[in-house]
Parts: sequence; structure tokens; C-alpha cells
Amino acid sequence: MVTFQWIDIIDVVLVAFLMYKCYIWTGGTGAKNIFIGLIIFLLMWFFVTQIFKMKLLGSIFNGIFNVGGVALIVIFQAEIRRFFSRIGSRNNWKHFRSFLEKLHFLKPNEQSALPIKNIADACRNMSKNKIGALIVIVKSANLQDCIDTGEVINAEINTRLIENIFFKNSPLHDGALIVADNKIVAAGAILPISRNPDIPKNLGLRHRAALGIAERTDAVTIIVSEETGNISIAAHSAYVLDIEPNELENIILEKLK
Repeated sequence: MVTFQWIDIIDVVLVAFLMYKCYIWTGGTGAKNIFIGLIIFLLMWFFVTQIFKMKLLGSIFNGIFNVGGVALIVIFQAEIRRFFSRIGSRNNWKHFRSFLEKLHFLKPNEQSALPIKNIADACRNMSKNKIGALIVIVKSANLQDCIDTGEVINAEINTRLIENIFFKNSPLHDGALIVADNKIVAAGAILPISRNPDIPKNLGLRHRAALGIAERTDAVTIIVSEETGNISIAAHSAYVLDIEPNELENIILEKLK
């Protein structure tokens, strides 16, 4: 006789929640269809081996599972890296830190607010003049590998400085500008390129680089198109395209939450 206890309900709910999170985190990437195919394969394996007890087909499916773990690591390496990065993200512990601060176990973090208006003003000015730009705002992920590919600046966030960096004759205008800890930490940095086949063909290398970093980290990236002057944002493995200049600050704030 099959018994069903409360622990089984919790088990099912946790597995369903984990699968849902995996689906959300692969959304907007080339791995999404692979993840859906994997779920379908798991359902087929369950029915073949557990419901219909088909020995021959079941043994084939079991053999696939024996090497499936290694294959999954290869296929989902970027998503697995992002999964563990989000688990260790300091954003996941901000409520716990706030609780400790209220109990006076930790000193409050007195870090100044990010001057988003300075960034938005620079993007609006560059949009008017059709100057291409790529600005990465770091949230919790460590982008030291990308920072090391550029020129270290460690300057205050200033509208004119941002515009000068992306001026067409500037030697750093082709790379990405990285903002972290409320400072411009590097310029001319190289970002990983997204291989997502669903990216529209009219989007260029800057957009692919922006989505590439958004697929791997929780950073928010602002793109100004050199061809059209359109402003876009890449975050959470997805784009927000053709943003109205007067809405830019609100969207940046929303993505940084």
C-alpha cells in the first residue's frame, strides 16, 4: 500500500519550485528549449520505467542517465555557474543583514546611493548624437575577469567623463564601461558574447555582449546604438529595447532592485 505523508508534499513542492526557477533562469537563453526537452525526457523515463515497466526501453533510458550528468554539466555550464552565483549573491542575504543590523550585531552599511541620473544623462546625450556606448552596472556578481581586460579608472561617476570615454576618437570607446561600488572602475573592458540564436539579426555586437553578461551575472547593462541612437537595457537574460529617454532612470532603478 502506498502511503503519502506531509514530507512527501514538501518534497514535491520543493522539486516543483526548483524546476520552475531553473526554467525562469534559462528563459531568454538558448538553453531554454534544451531544458524543456530535458523535462519531457524525464517524464518519458518515468512512464517507461515506473508506470509501464518496459524493460528494454527502460534499460536504454537508464543507460542515457548514466552519462547524462556529465552531458548536463557541459550543456548548462553557464546556467549552473549563474545558479551558484545567485545562491552566493549578497542580495540574497540583504534581509538577513538588515535583521542583524537592527539587533546591533552589525554596523549599518553607509554606502552612498548610485548617481543614476549622471549615467542616464550621459546615455541621453550620447543617444542624441548617435554615439555608441556599453555601460555595465554591477550588482552583486564579481566581474573582476571583465575588469582586468580593460583600463582601470576608479573615478567618480560623472556625466562628462562617461561621454568622453565613449567619444568616437577615444581609444576606449569600443569596450564596456564598468560601474561598481558607485564608481567607474574600468573602461574598454571586453564582455562575453551571447550565443543565443534568438537575438534579432538587427542587433549588433554591443547588444550581444550586453546579453552575454546578463546571462552570466545579475549585472544591468545599458546599450546605446551607434547606428540608431536607440537606448536598450540587458538584465536577467533579457532585453528591454528602444527605451524612451525620459523613462531610462525608472527602468534602471527597476532592474537594479
